[in-house]
Amino acid sequence: MPLFSSTLALVVLLLLSMASRGRPCTDQEKSSLVRFIAGLSWDGGLATSSWRNNNGTAADCCSWEGITCGGGGGVVTEVTLPGRGLRGPISPALGDLTGLRRLNLSHNSLSGKLPLERLLKSSSPSGLVAIDVSFNRLEGELRELPSSNSTWLLQVLNISSNQFTGEFPSATWQAMDDLVVLNASNNSFHGRMPTSFCISSLSSFAVLDLCYNQFSGRIPAGLGNCSELRVLRAGHNRFSGALPDELFNASSLEHLSLPNNGLYGKFGAARIANLRNLVHLDLGGNGLDGKIPDSIGKLRRLEVLRLDHNNMSGELPPALSNCTNLMTVDLKNNYFSGELTRIEFSALTNLKTLDLLFNGFTGTIPESIFSCSNLSALRLADNKLHGQISPGIVNLKSLVFLSLAFNNFTNITNTLHVLKDCKNLTILLTNSNYKGEAMPEDEAIEGFHNLRILSLARCSLSGKIPLWLSKLKNLNVLFLQNNQLSGPIPAWIKSLKSLFHLDISYNKLAGEIPTALMEMPMLTAENTAIHLDQSIFLLIVYRGTSFEYRTISGFPNMLNLGYNNFTGAIPKEIGQLKSLTILNLSSNSLSGEIPVQLCSLENLQVLDLSNNLLTGAIPSDLNNLHFLSTINVSNNDLEGPIPRGGQFSTFTNSSFQGNPKLCGNTIDRPCGSAQAPLVSALTTEQRDRRITFVIAFCAFFGVGVLYDQIVLSKYFG
Repeated sequence: MPLFSSTLALVVLLLLSMASRGRPCTDQEKSSLVRFIAGLSWDGGLATSSWRNNNGTAADCCSWEGITCGGGGGVVTEVTLPGRGLRGPISPALGDLTGLRRLNLSHNSLSGKLPLERLLKSSSPSGLVAIDVSFNRLEGELRELPSSNSTWLLQVLNISSNQFTGEFPSATWQAMDDLVVLNASNNSFHGRMPTSFCISSLSSFAVLDLCYNQFSGRIPAGLGNCSELRVLRAGHNRFSGALPDELFNASSLEHLSLPNNGLYGKFGAARIANLRNLVHLDLGGNGLDGKIPDSIGKLRRLEVLRLDHNNMSGELPPALSNCTNLMTVDLKNNYFSGELTRIEFSALTNLKTLDLLFNGFTGTIPESIFSCSNLSALRLADNKLHGQISPGIVNLKSLVFLSLAFNNFTNITNTLHVLKDCKNLTILLTNSNYKGEAMPEDEAIEGFHNLRILSLARCSLSGKIPLWLSKLKNLNVLFLQNNQLSGPIPAWIKSLKSLFHLDISYNKLAGEIPTALMEMPMLTAENTAIHLDQSIFLLIVYRGTSFEYRTISGFPNMLNLGYNNFTGAIPKEIGQLKSLTILNLSSNSLSGEIPVQLCSLENLQVLDLSNNLLTGAIPSDLNNLHFLSTINVSNNDLEGPIPRGGQFSTFTNSSFQGNPKLCGNTIDRPCGSAQAPLVSALTTEQRDRRITFVIAFCAFFGVGVLYDQIVLSKYFG
């Protein structure tokens, strides 16, 4: 009996459910949807799918793709069509869907204005609660809505990643007491941030995202009244002034992100402790000054701390060790000082990224850092640290990115022997240390099996290019410039089958350029796509002040051999380097002609052969290198005409100066008459006859200088 009753109840429920779903939508609902789809310039195939049958429009719109009905009366409650490739305007006809609760048209190519007022003017007592039109091409201004209507129950509005302009509405939000999420990021709104949020004490407003716009003025103090506010993102705008004290009354905040604005003043001081629920704090790229307050230690939930690119100073507070959930600490580009031993890093067991680039920290690397077993990116570059690298660093089993550059570390041999046991190390930047030491030639240096980028530049290291480098089979990028290395380029260089970016400039390397260099697989292959997990770029790789690399593919295919003592001719095999984009052989003692094989390097963008002993003509076919944007052949002994037209019409005279035998419009040195090149093709008899004529002509008019056979030979070969 109990089994029979349960079965009967289940059957009744199924019948009721089927009856509810079986009721078709009304003609008004269907008409609204048809007008919406008819107004699109591209419907993403909807009109030929479930929205149509063989007889035209499908009878029941509740069965259409992306349409949900509810309420038992065939009323459309949801329109969900994200990522369907829809193009054209959003029809106001959607506002006639009287029971519509949720509208999702995100990730399409919709254009025109957003009929927000029309969409919200539904006759339904429930009303529209969620609108998501993010990632489209909607434009125009978002006008204020009439304040007389207080029935709007909108909870979520996402208009991010469109092309909206104008000032952002202010009074509109006063009529939306139920608003929880507002995302207007990545548009072109300007003016001041609205102050009308959270006027009601019962406000449930929780998420405000206005980042990547052009807002200006100060951060409104009224945001401190938002007792439920959990996410405030307004980075990459033009806000200025100090952070209002009232903001720190928003004690529910978990995510506070205001980077890349013009904020200034002290950083939160003691009031930061009010934000005890804070998980993510990003105030980077502003003008904040002062110290990190001791009260930072009360933010026990904090996982991300970004204060980079400010004017902050002083020593780090020991209380930072109390933030035991920290995963990311980014303090680069400030004026912090003191020793890092003030922080008990062993308490920060969750730490994954520590970036202290461009500060004034002193002392040695504290041993406690090596207790952070989850640390994958450590950058201590451009400080005043000294000493030797401790063997304890091998405890960083997850370490992928390590930058120690521009400090005063010593004993490069020890550094390499210690770091070779960091099995996951992929990027190692330790340039501008070890001043005046010798390049280790110890063949026992091995390991580094996952190393992709290595920089030992600017260390004034003496010695030769060491053999142990040949074991780095996965190496893509090698920086050895600005040292005192001597001797030839070793033939084993071609065994580095993954290497495509080599800089050995500003050394004392000598001998001829080996043909082995022309056999490097990554430079000879035309298709050199690097299949590499880009997550190794946990931090941006900076090079100088003008270059930064966020992916391995950002590095150009390059050979830079400039400023050495190389001699002999440029190998003709250089034409094999099909993928080369930058070639710098400047400031050596190379001789002979510029090989015509260079003209086959179709990907070449930069060519620098300046300050050598090169002779002959500039190959005219270099003009066929359509990507060539920079050329420098100055200070050689080249002769003849500079190629004309094409890319060469964009090069300045400085690219060719110091070659007195060159001629052409680029250097304002005419190449003589247009017939001069034809003379060399004359027979000997014709040539002698013309010389006799010219001599007689000059003698008749008393011009004696052309009797000089040297001058005659200049014009007649």
